Amino acid sequence: MSGQHTASRTSAVRRTLAAALTAGFAAVPLAALPAAANTAGTGVVINEAYLSGGSAGAAFKNKFVELYNPTDAAVSLDGWSLQYRSASGTGNPTGVVPLKGSIAAKGYYLVQANSNGASGADLPAPDLLSTLTPSGTTGTLVLASQAAAVAGLGTGDVRERANVVDLLGYGSSNTFEGRAAAAPSGNTDVKSFNRTGAADTDDNRADFSLSAAITPTGSGTQPGPGPDPQPALRTIAEIQGSGAASPLAGQTVTTRGVVTAAYPSGGFNGYYLQTPGTGGDTDAAARTASDAVFVFSRDTVGQVRPGDYVEVTGTVSEFGGLTELTVPAGKLTQLSAPAEAVKPAAIGWPATEAEREKFEGMLLRPAGSFTVTDNYGLNQYGEIALAAGDGPLLQPTSVGAYGSDAFWHQTEENAARAVTLDDGASTDFLRGGKDIPLPYLAADAPVRIGAAAEFSTDVVLDYRFNQWRFQPLAQLTAENAAAVQPARFEDTRTPAPAEVGGNIRIATFNVLNYFTTTGDQLPGCTYYEDRAGNPVTVRGGCDARGAADAANLQRQQDKLVAAINGLGADVVSLEEIENSAKFGRDRDAALATLAQALNAALAAAGKPGTWDYVRSPEDRPALENEDVIRTAFIYNRTAVQTIDDSVILADEVNFDNAREPLAQTFKVKHGSAKTKFIVVANHFKSKGSAPASGENADHGQGGWNADRVGQAKALVAFAETMKKRSGTDKVFLAGDFNSYEQEDPIRVLEQAGYVSQGAKTGKYSYSFDGMSGSLDHVFASAEADARVAGADIWNINSVEPVALEYSRYNYNATNFYAPDMYRASDHDPLVVGLDLPTARDQAHAKKK
Repeated sequence: MSGQHTASRTSAVRRTLAAALTAGFAAVPLAALPAAANTAGTGVVINEAYLSGGSAGAAFKNKFVELYNPTDAAVSLDGWSLQYRSASGTGNPTGVVPLKGSIAAKGYYLVQANSNGASGADLPAPDLLSTLTPSGTTGTLVLASQAAAVAGLGTGDVRERANVVDLLGYGSSNTFEGRAAAAPSGNTDVKSFNRTGAADTDDNRADFSLSAAITPTGSGTQPGPGPDPQPALRTIAEIQGSGAASPLAGQTVTTRGVVTAAYPSGGFNGYYLQTPGTGGDTDAAARTASDAVFVFSRDTVGQVRPGDYVEVTGTVSEFGGLTELTVPAGKLTQLSAPAEAVKPAAIGWPATEAEREKFEGMLLRPAGSFTVTDNYGLNQYGEIALAAGDGPLLQPTSVGAYGSDAFWHQTEENAARAVTLDDGASTDFLRGGKDIPLPYLAADAPVRIGAAAEFSTDVVLDYRFNQWRFQPLAQLTAENAAAVQPARFEDTRTPAPAEVGGNIRIATFNVLNYFTTTGDQLPGCTYYEDRAGNPVTVRGGCDARGAADAANLQRQQDKLVAAINGLGADVVSLEEIENSAKFGRDRDAALATLAQALNAALAAAGKPGTWDYVRSPEDRPALENEDVIRTAFIYNRTAVQTIDDSVILADEVNFDNAREPLAQTFKVKHGSAKTKFIVVANHFKSKGSAPASGENADHGQGGWNADRVGQAKALVAFAETMKKRSGTDKVFLAGDFNSYEQEDPIRVLEQAGYVSQGAKTGKYSYSFDGMSGSLDHVFASAEADARVAGADIWNINSVEPVALEYSRYNYNATNFYAPDMYRASDHDPLVVGLDLPTARDQAHAKKK
């Protein structure tokens, strides 16, 4: 890989599990330890928490936590405790308050906590005075059926913990039930956390709302009214409102709608409702509010089917930007009255956030064209990033210099066009889902970046994990794909590069850490493993970076051989090939192995093996100053010959963190000195792991940009030296420059008179984070450019799903590996045709 991004892309580990997974907490009398979780309202709950007591504007001087017993029998609290842990805590709770006495049936229990100051009235008589010091804006309160601190509480969604009766995580706390409750903005935002109607759905966000009406109630206080009366009937449009968030958030409401999509499996645990008769829009601007809403309900999702007309009662909340209703058991009613059918809105992709909000959750029939712009998430989450319109999204610095009008225009266009096609599930196919076949992808049906997506079924416009998404109407699986899969994709593969003309072809190819020293030959290596636990590629712990063993090396090599032999090139600049000297072998050992494999494949196909490799020069940098990967050349010895030894630029100042450029002079076989040309292989410093400050921090062009600029300047000077040494002005600078087309290092080369050949193709060699651009280039001096007949970027790698790489062998229940050229690397090769005819060529042409 380019080194721009690590093997485990952080943006690919961006998702967490969907909001609700499995069972939650509940409380029963102490005699039944450990506390058994349930949501049926049969256990003591934290009912209200007021945590800004004593602050400016406070209603009461002290903080408090109010417990409520919704059952018909008293519950003993002897041996129980109320505990607190900070928002970022990872150990046991630090504040533990033993409880005593009992809490009456339908009764309350008031625990007084510390104070922030002198403001506010005294609390009514508490049942317990404590020194508990909970934060007013972020933290976790734990009601435990043990007196000692709960050990190993954990973080995240902790709905199943022995001896935990109830738990309230709020603000940015790392521990919560389902989702952390929304918190006051500060201690002077004097609101309390109020549970609605004693409901406990194991979702803090849904169960608690903030209220300025603060009502501390203890056992000596007249009991409150208990559960709320029957909630008001609201339309879905009223629940959604005209803005990004619901105006009814925190309230319990009843609404009616037609089920349009249901997800009883896959982790969503809910369904979409839409108001009968709505939809059918063709003008996004004419709509004022959405007529659909997501119902999060593990208890009722199995009771509905698309087309059902139902009434539900639940709490309105915003979960990660998605308006939803949390509906407990018993709050779903099937309606027998006829309902007018919902109609899909036949609209193009809404260009603004406000317009998308108007269709949140609604049934859509996407209109207009859509293009695959990213398929990396397909390998892990079953999702495909699309771009509305023709063509994928582009790296802004491929289009314009950082900060330019063109740069910002592309940035805005990317944001406006992006939408994700999901699979109706939160399955992580790399963690726990490896034995489930990936959706959308098949060995004979690649989903390639740049391919058109053609929708054949309706979708729901969903928002989760910080992205707008098209969801299928049910969880998409390999078994139901024929009926459920919403889109199909064109096959844009080509069996060979486009014709580039000329009589000599040069190419550049990053070969994805081709190491013939495998991990099992070295001590300390750790591995990425397949679904059976077998090592596939080296993760770390040693200097090898490629295959774990001989079998995986063979898989990698077979794909590289198919790709390189398919190029039809006569000179190939290679990047990311093993520097075998770092492993005590001849520096060219891995290079020789690759050349031998290329020739063996040609021989097996009945063709002569014509590949040779350029030997390393005697004059080279000290081994300790070299990287474990290097640049190299292979060439067709029947088409070209080498002139003099290769030359390595030994520049420890500019290339102390990059691979040194390697230059070789060639000429056409049987050609005169006029056919001489120089190729310099390059692999500049990567963009990743940048310092946090200084000139090499990421200032919009990736990390280490200043170093790459220095490397570009040194390369220009090196090329001038090579011109004089070799007696030719025809120079090609090739390789992985880790710089997009409009970034500073590329400008250095172009200002020196070098002409980009990749820019002539209209294609791109690399894809990252859903945007295409070129990190791989061939630059020609003016004299060399005059001899160029054509160029092509052969899109066999960067546009293909990563699931096809040798490094993902047996990662999924479906085996996507094939010993062909597709996804042999993460970079695409670039081929350039040169018109360098010899006298023999010209004589042959005359005979024709």
